[in-house]
Amino acid sequence: MPIRLSKIDELTRGDHTFLEPEDRCYYLREYNSRKGYQFSGSNQLVFNLKKPLDRRGQADWKHKGRAIQTAGRELREALDVLNPAWLGNSTLVPVPPSKTKSDPLYDDRIVEMLRVAGAGLELDLRELVLQRESTEAAHVAELRPRLTRLIENYRVDESLLTPLPRVLAIVDDVLTTGAHFKAVQTLLRDRIPAVPILGLFIARRVPDPFEAL
Repeated sequence: MPIRLSKIDELTRGDHTFLEPEDRCYYLREYNSRKGYQFSGSNQLVFNLKKPLDRRGQADWKHKGRAIQTAGRELREALDVLNPAWLGNSTLVPVPPSKTKSDPLYDDRIVEMLRVAGAGLELDLRELVLQRESTEAAHVAELRPRLTRLIENYRVDESLLTPLPRVLAIVDDVLTTGAHFKAVQTLLRDRIPAVPILGLFIARRVPDPFEAL
């Protein structure tokens, strides 16, 4: 069976605090929090995608590249099942990583994954939203960043707003609370309010039912 995108709906939206009913978000896999990389193939893929840049040169570094290739191919396959023309007619906006482009630990995994997904196409990939300052990665931080803080630390690259996109897809590896998606969406809606926006994710996080205990 071909891999398919699933839509966040009323049954799953509650797992993602910041999402609103009108948000259109789609995902390929489910990542189970607090289970470790050995729990499932999806967990292993996510752990490898997020492997930090300071692992470069180590024996396990090759797994990050393989995960980027796998995620890109799966996203392309799933989008082609829905509409083969969609990827070439939409503007893809990666959620910025936690580090600025000048930071030696800047991780362009989402950009590279989208290039794999768009192989052979004239891909409209724009890093429209960038970090002002480097921060700690959300998945390793003791406290997840507040939405207001994310918005304050993001900026729109005005030079990339032309030509005006017809459809915007905000892309990230894991949908957790939805805060990063909402922060990017907020900035883009402020600048180009008439353009439809959706979210694409390799995985959504399924919370551990005992996490809040």
